[in-house]
Amino acid sequence: KMVFLRAKVMGGTSIVNQALLNRFDEIALKDWKNESGVDYFELQKMNQWYDKVESSLQLHTFAKEEFNNNAKIFTSACDSLGYGWKYLRRAQGDCALEKGNDCLACLGGCHRDSKQSSLVAFIQKAEAEGLEILSEFFVDTIENKNGEITVNGIKNGEKKSIRSKNIILAAGAFGTTGILLKSGFGKNIPALGKKFSSHPQFMSFGFFDEFVDSHKSAFQTVASDDTNFRKNGFKLENVFAPPIAIAMLMNRGGTEHHKMMKRYRNMACIEVAVRDQNVGEIKINNKGKLIVKKELTGQDLKRRDAGLETVKNIFSKGGAKEIYQSPFFFGLHLMGGCTIGTNENNSVVNPQFQLHGYKNIFVADSSIFPNAPGINPSLTIFALSQKLSEELGKR
Repeated sequence: KMVFLRAKVMGGTSIVNQALLNRFDEIALKDWKNESGVDYFELQKMNQWYDKVESSLQLHTFAKEEFNNNAKIFTSACDSLGYGWKYLRRAQGDCALEKGNDCLACLGGCHRDSKQSSLVAFIQKAEAEGLEILSEFFVDTIENKNGEITVNGIKNGEKKSIRSKNIILAAGAFGTTGILLKSGFGKNIPALGKKFSSHPQFMSFGFFDEFVDSHKSAFQTVASDDTNFRKNGFKLENVFAPPIAIAMLMNRGGTEHHKMMKRYRNMACIEVAVRDQNVGEIKINNKGKLIVKKELTGQDLKRRDAGLETVKNIFSKGGAKEIYQSPFFFGLHLMGGCTIGTNENNSVVNPQFQLHGYKNIFVADSSIFPNAPGINPSLTIFALSQKLSEELGKR
């Protein structure tokens, strides 16, 4: 089964991701435009919002001298095999790597506030300008009556409601879709909960005789950048994780598991990320619990297998003594459920980010994605939110 990563904290999953920012290419935007009918899904039009978001962030593009051994193994083998790769660009301030800080800690939240999560880059700045934050308020449903929105939820164990003329939902694919489903909007919006995707990710490990220490320094500095990989619907990421997470990925027990984990410092890791088909669905059961149906299609499996075979080639060329493919996989980029589009029958929000049929309910998160782009979604979430904020500002 697939495991999904979703951080339920102020700032959302940007708190625990790596703040890797990539603009979408024409392939992704063309597919979005064809699926949604939204005319601004073109790179020339999107660039204005990409530019504005990037101007408010501290950005850093990694260089070769910042490689750890995991990156060196990956890039050297890719060069030998003729696979394309690129330096990653990250939103970060002062990570203090030269002082011995390790970016692996970022997977649990940046303790330095160096990583430009939405909390650091936007929420804190907005709070300084007057934004009021009501924390630990679990939103359950919303109601729309007489042009006014009532938000119902629980705070500190007690029911609480807030009223407003307008509302922007930004709780991600699970949160936003779940709130709308529990609020009964599925009765009038047939596409609500449909077209869920998640970039399924599959991790493989190469074991080396010498220490690799993939957990040290800037542990994610490069990724694949190969036209054939893109054409075949997958990409490779040079990643790693803390011991507790790696241990969970090892399908071994007892003494054998202990032996594998004792080789933690000898592991290199490459992840296959699949550009999956948007056939998943988010539902609510009769108890109000979120139910996610997400199966891998034949195309998804074909893309996965092509990626895993490529990883084997890289590790073999890099000199790995053993290659282990984890049987567990997960979705890190949760997308869809409230897809954007011009057709009310197969989408949930219109090109102005309004819920179909409701002028005062807006959605601004990855739930509006028409399909999986095959590219890290963070920057485009920011860019589309920037577009919405400008439009609301004009009102």
